[in-house]
Amino acid sequence: MTSIAVIGGGPGGLFFATLIRQADPSVEVTVFERNRADDAFGFGVVFSDRTLAGIHEADPVLREALDAHGRHWDDIEVRVKGERIRCGGNGMAAIERRTLLALMQARAVEVGAQLRFRTEVDPTNLTGYDLVVAADGAGSRTRESLAGLESTVETATARFIWFGTDYLFDGLTFVHERGPHGVFAVHGYPISERVSTFIVECDEPAWRAAGLDGFDATQPPGQSDLDSKEYLEKLFAEQIDGHRLLVNNSRWASFRTRRTRRWHVLHPRPVALLGDAVHTAHFSVGSGTKMAMEDAIALSAALVAHGYDLAAALPAYEAAAHPSVRAIQDSARPSLGWWERFGEYHDAFEPWQFAYHFLSRSITDARLARRAPDFVRASHDRWRANHGAEPLASPLRLAGQTLPGRALVVTRQTARLPGADLPLLDGGDPAGPAWGAWFAAPDDEAGLPAAEARLSTVVASGPVLVAVHGGTAYTRARLTEQVRLRHRVPALLVDDGLDRDRAVTALLSGRADLVGAAADTVASWAGP
Repeated sequence: MTSIAVIGGGPGGLFFATLIRQADPSVEVTVFERNRADDAFGFGVVFSDRTLAGIHEADPVLREALDAHGRHWDDIEVRVKGERIRCGGNGMAAIERRTLLALMQARAVEVGAQLRFRTEVDPTNLTGYDLVVAADGAGSRTRESLAGLESTVETATARFIWFGTDYLFDGLTFVHERGPHGVFAVHGYPISERVSTFIVECDEPAWRAAGLDGFDATQPPGQSDLDSKEYLEKLFAEQIDGHRLLVNNSRWASFRTRRTRRWHVLHPRPVALLGDAVHTAHFSVGSGTKMAMEDAIALSAALVAHGYDLAAALPAYEAAAHPSVRAIQDSARPSLGWWERFGEYHDAFEPWQFAYHFLSRSITDARLARRAPDFVRASHDRWRANHGAEPLASPLRLAGQTLPGRALVVTRQTARLPGADLPLLDGGDPAGPAWGAWFAAPDDEAGLPAAEARLSTVVASGPVLVAVHGGTAYTRARLTEQVRLRHRVPALLVDDGLDRDRAVTALLSGRADLVGAAADTVASWAGP
């Protein structure tokens, strides 16, 4: 008989216990949770309709919970500068975390799992179990006790704090408000008939200027930052019709993205980790709860398929679960980067372009149009009203002449213009009255601070445009944006791998003024 200990009674641990008992009732499963059964930090959990098929197929507990107790919506709303812009095609549902946990606890007990609350366990002292499953969250003590996992963490510069509110949003709503100390933003969504989640983000300068850095973070879990609650209630009073913010361990933090190469060890005892214990993705894109539940599906399936041969099952679990986690983390990185700079975007863009820039941060124009055709059509209409043509065909005044479009053929560090070719220089003295800077993006994010410092020097030397090339898609986009938004110099994004869809997205979103590539690539962008 196989015996399994699960450390952590959150959704991931409870779902694994349910699935393995459901698949094989002979397995003994005990879940150890250090908190009480009704403890739940945070407020709500949100899921995208498109991501739930596998979870629903594995067990109906989440679907039944959402159907009976959750809130569902289709539109995302962006509130900025007095306008409310809606984007459809984003089916989502949310539920109170406390309610979800209670239903998942009941389901686990129903299939025969043992739940032990208010029980702190040390994985090194858990004897008598064939496998330990660590589902003990981002601060996992189990992970920290194990060697060889190769776990890394990147800490974001933005600050966030998690509240609830008795104001009911219609659906997922992003509110952006410039206050006396900077721009603050809200991720708000309903989680029941009486409460919404209310997550606030800001950059560190705004956080410090507002005096919100005074809370004693050494206070034990459960203590909330009431000074920040009062400040944000006043700042967002009009947006929530004077309703209250609700606290539950509400304190400021910086999001930490964790990546872990290995999710299991066999020695000195077999341990498999899942959920936030081994990976996180920014909450603007990935639901940590969903990811943990998908890990639970993969782990239970691997154990059963390999007859509890842990040397075979645990690598199979990693191989099955890793790719989807990696994809979510990769798509979450540009989204997290957006949230680190949203104050700059707030000040730079008109509301329609701000909303488009936000909603296209991890998706292209064509994909967004399939999801929300009315929103994308309205965005194109606004561009045409401003520029007289579609993005690639819009004229632009540059170097004393008017370009008939925004796509340039770039060869041998030369941009082909109708009047005369423009040299693109990466060093040396400017050649002639008009020249462009040829600026290489770094190959990883660690090189961005130095690149941004060099960019300031390059711009000061007087180029008529800056052509950003090389690096990664993310570093190129970051620097191209900085050229046009911070330095107010026309920015040319050079990428021979761009297709027409991504070229249009870069222009319409305001990430670039021009797009450039080899002649064959530019020719492929021709179209309506």
